[in-house]
Amino acid sequence: MKDRQIIRVILLGVVAIMGLVGIQTYWVTASWRLNQAEFDEKIHRVLLKVARAMAQLNSAELPQRDLIKKRSSNYFVVNVDNEIDPQMLEFFLQKELEAAALNLDFEYAVYDCTSDQMVYGDYCSFDPNRTPPDRAKNLPVHHGFTYYFGVRFPTRFSHLVGLTKLSGILSLIMLLTIFFFAYSMIVILRQKRLTELQKDFINNMTHEFKTPLATMEIAAGVFQQAEEVAQNPRLARYAHILREQNQRLAKQIERVLQVARFEQNQFELRSEVLSLHEVIREVAQAEELRFLDKNGTLELRLQAVQDWIAADRLHLSNVIHSLLDNALKYSDDSIRAEIHTATLNNAIQVSIVDHGIGIAPEHQARVFDKFYRVPTGNVHNVKGFGLGLYYVKRICEAHGWRVSLKSQPGEGTAFQLLIPLARKNPGK
Repeated sequence: MKDRQIIRVILLGVVAIMGLVGIQTYWVTASWRLNQAEFDEKIHRVLLKVARAMAQLNSAELPQRDLIKKRSSNYFVVNVDNEIDPQMLEFFLQKELEAAALNLDFEYAVYDCTSDQMVYGDYCSFDPNRTPPDRAKNLPVHHGFTYYFGVRFPTRFSHLVGLTKLSGILSLIMLLTIFFFAYSMIVILRQKRLTELQKDFINNMTHEFKTPLATMEIAAGVFQQAEEVAQNPRLARYAHILREQNQRLAKQIERVLQVARFEQNQFELRSEVLSLHEVIREVAQAEELRFLDKNGTLELRLQAVQDWIAADRLHLSNVIHSLLDNALKYSDDSIRAEIHTATLNNAIQVSIVDHGIGIAPEHQARVFDKFYRVPTGNVHNVKGFGLGLYYVKRICEAHGWRVSLKSQPGEGTAFQLLIPLARKNPGK
């Protein structure tokens, strides 16, 4: 992945996360405030009903103003302006809280005007099996009322937390998502660094190999042409093997370099209008010796009416070489390959067909992947890095060509290239 793409992903991810955090924070805060307001409203209605019940019990009237005062977030005082029976007060509080579906613990106290103190009543727990928290016992006095009682709800905070449980769960999920994103970015950056180190190592290694290989190529050529070697069949054979393997290794190294250039977008296509049939004949002439050496045949059936295309001659030749090399590798004892061309509308279709071992359906979708090699069953002499078809795919994509394959196990494989025809014929 490119640096710009990584920076773009990180920036978009940060913006998305900031948006999610903002929305989630607003939602949790708004939900908390709404639950607080709803709680205060319910408590206000409950205390109002209790005050009216106490007034009705004493055949008295309630004050018209300043009936209920909120002294703190969980402490309320109620002015009844009449004598209060603590037992009846506790009964009415429990009754009205249950009716309002407020399953809350509470403690209450009644003001004694003679001592100017709150006379503690009791702590009432909704769940008798639960250990109650620390009791206040000394509830604050509210100056200005004569006959009033105070009620404290010690579990108010936990009650509100329970109401916002869904918001908390979603917030936790969001935090896990942020953690996963951060971890993914760390893994991506670490993998990118390792990939760059690997690419640099491969590039340096292959470049370092090219100089000694070139020297070996010259030495092998001189050795092969020496009169003593030419007159000795055994030495001549060894000289031929040495030069052949040196050339093979040079090709593999060049292929690795090409793949590295693809991934770094450092390769350039030098397109020109050329004759496809001419390129095919040149490649076939070079590959014919390899087929003859293995008692194989290579047939050309060039039936396209027009064959002028715009392509990079070197890369086009390498693509055909790679596909013919596959035909040689993945064939049994009888090696037979064919190259067909046909005109399809404004394009030319090139088919390179072999009658080898074929490719099983489960492997066909991955044959163009880098380093992927199809299991060869009983054929054990197949060598390579798994880069040939990857190279073919990338070159076709760079040119805008379509490449596909058809294969049946035991019957062979056909690779097809669909190449647009050039608009102008250089010969006219």
